[in-house]
Amino acid sequence: MDGLEPTAKQTELHQSLSAIDTLTSAMKSNVVPNQEYLLQGSILDSGVDILLHRLRGLCDNTDVGLESFHDHEACFVLFNPAAQQSQPLTLRVRKAVDDTAAPWHLRYMGQPELGDKNRPTMVRSVLDIGVGSDIVEFLKELGCRREFDFITKGFIFRKGRLKIIVGKLYRSEAGKAPHELEPVSGSHYVEMSVVTPTGQDIVGEDMRNLAEQIKPLVNLDKVDHRRLP
Repeated sequence: MDGLEPTAKQTELHQSLSAIDTLTSAMKSNVVPNQEYLLQGSILDSGVDILLHRLRGLCDNTDVGLESFHDHEACFVLFNPAAQQSQPLTLRVRKAVDDTAAPWHLRYMGQPELGDKNRPTMVRSVLDIGVGSDIVEFLKELGCRREFDFITKGFIFRKGRLKIIVGKLYRSEAGKAPHELEPVSGSHYVEMSVVTPTGQDIVGEDMRNLAEQIKPLVNLDKVDHRRLP
């Protein structure tokens, strides 16, 4: 094998592994933003324009226009056969539909921590890394199972370090044009989040204060997904 040039596929897989190794090393020194504070809610489509107008008044840099996104996201899970009762590892792969030059993203999401009633937000471990376009094949080779795909479109707002997403979910169907996408429901989801290094609980108060300012348009709260039907 000496002297042979690596293929493009091998190069991209190596880049993905290198990125994961880099993040793992950084986490050990607590310098990587690896903890997400999160509030979630939803609003009927009929009220979205009013909410967008409200957020434009509250958030930063909206005088230059709304920041939009249009992504295709796939969910993968990896089960541990040695621990049948444990939660599977959840990974999300995301690519921008409207910007083919943008990098693909791989996100690990841990289970939300909901036990502390005094904490104003959910908290979960996350890792975000840029990866090559062969990441889907790479995850399959690792033994991950592809659970579902979806399309999400909407707008992103920022208030300091807070990020607010107002988006709509669509079913992912091959060959469908953007205007032919079928919505999952008659509402938009709303998420407020901050990703920080461990031990930044004070950010939860900032999130609660902003959430109060967009009531009663939408009620952002801690959501226990394990209790959803």
